[in-house]
Amino acid sequence: MVDIQREIERKYESDDSGLPDLTGVAGVEAVIDKGVAQLDATYYDTADQRLAASSITLRRRTGGSDAGWHLKFPVAPGVRDEMRAPLSDTLPDDLAGLVRSRVRKAELVPVVRLRSARDVRDLLDVAGRLLAEVSVDAVRAERLTGGEGEAQWTEIEVELADGTDPVFLDQVEKRLRKAGVRPSASASKLARALSETDPEARKAGRARKAHKARTGAGKKSAGKSAPASQEPPVTAGDHVLAYLRAQRDAIVELDPAVRQDVEDSVHSMRVATRRMRGTFKSYAKVLDRAVTDPVGEELRWLAGELGVDRDREVLTERLTAALAEVPDPLVSGPVGARLARWASDSRGGSRGHLIGVLDSARYLTLLDTLDALIAHPPLREAAGKKPGKVIAGAVRRDFGKVAGLVGEALELSPGPERDIAVHEARKRTKRTRYAAEAATLALGAPARDLAKAMKSLQSLLGDHQDSVMARQTLRELSAVAHAAGESAFTYGLLYGREERRAAAVEAELPGFWTGIKDGAAAL
Repeated sequence: MVDIQREIERKYESDDSGLPDLTGVAGVEAVIDKGVAQLDATYYDTADQRLAASSITLRRRTGGSDAGWHLKFPVAPGVRDEMRAPLSDTLPDDLAGLVRSRVRKAELVPVVRLRSARDVRDLLDVAGRLLAEVSVDAVRAERLTGGEGEAQWTEIEVELADGTDPVFLDQVEKRLRKAGVRPSASASKLARALSETDPEARKAGRARKAHKARTGAGKKSAGKSAPASQEPPVTAGDHVLAYLRAQRDAIVELDPAVRQDVEDSVHSMRVATRRMRGTFKSYAKVLDRAVTDPVGEELRWLAGELGVDRDREVLTERLTAALAEVPDPLVSGPVGARLARWASDSRGGSRGHLIGVLDSARYLTLLDTLDALIAHPPLREAAGKKPGKVIAGAVRRDFGKVAGLVGEALELSPGPERDIAVHEARKRTKRTRYAAEAATLALGAPARDLAKAMKSLQSLLGDHQDSVMARQTLRELSAVAHAAGESAFTYGLLYGREERRAAAVEAELPGFWTGIKDGAAAL
């Protein structure tokens, strides 16, 4: 069983390694000495440190009040989500799953051992409530993989208690700074240990210091270039790859949230897969589709697996809300119970199935394939050109397809054929939206405005498609209710209301589309 906690803390260092008096901090009534705890933690990672590269820490720790396995994900500077599992000899399966999108098929090995003498103080308010825990940690680090280095240091750590306003940390920091204590240069003990126990890193650090002493490097210089990873995109290929890289990162980073069933995580991962697929197609002059099409099919597979429950959840929310608006005298039969049963029947084992998908060799291979594609993209000649013409041309082509499909839908009479045409227009609208998103950095406001317009159109057309699916579901539920001897009256009432909703969308579409066309002229 994994316990999840939000950790908000700050780390400091000082030349004398002492802890100044904190009784003068605003709001602190008492500082309670909790004694010294001996902590022994072994940190795990892949041999090439994939977790550390993502600022993720995984450790097995003994000693203290929270012995066990700890997995920490960064949320914001100084903020991490910590997942805890009971102490065991091997990594619990739940925690192993949460790092699988990073680790893939690589082995997790012990990389660093940290032994700390933790001298703890509790900061209490006038009511005796815990505000924060302050500790002075005397740390000894030992490299276990990739070298045999050792290091020692002392740091001060201030961890906010649950329910305390984060502003309190600013008040503590103000007091610490007055006493000569400064924020730590390392984000975590592990980061510092990896740096200080790596002989090559220490050698490089000494070389950098010597170079700065000789040349004054580190000061502002107009001629200094940024690291390659921070260079802004220049060519059309750079812009497209930047967008694809962001979607690949989103898939990997959302994986743990999907496993924990975090709200909206499945939908967000599904959208990332769609964005990648759409980008492959929209920017076919930049990336060779002979290479990207097979990858797109695998992304389609993943999106389908992610959507097993999602589509029915959307329909359930829509129909439940619609039923709630029906006056009680017009609800004939156990409509709510039947709708709830219909919704729950679809989830039989699907949660476990989705976890199985995320653990599968096919999924992990897809992640490796995305990494390889971005690292070694199948660029075509247009990829090396300036982005303006190439990217604008791709977006305009997609928008032209949307225009044709919307025009076709508007020419059809209400009915199944128009429903299909509207649905096709919606799908192309999403693709155009994603193409415009990828073009925003290159084209600026015109692309940004088009992306917003396509999002609005997607929402309008999506409401129409949801109505189509809702009516289909109501027909099915009505037939089942009728066969069971129940009244089908309320299902018919809801069906009629959905027809009116769809008709309202169809009536709004011509004027809505005219406004979008006028706005897109700037592209």
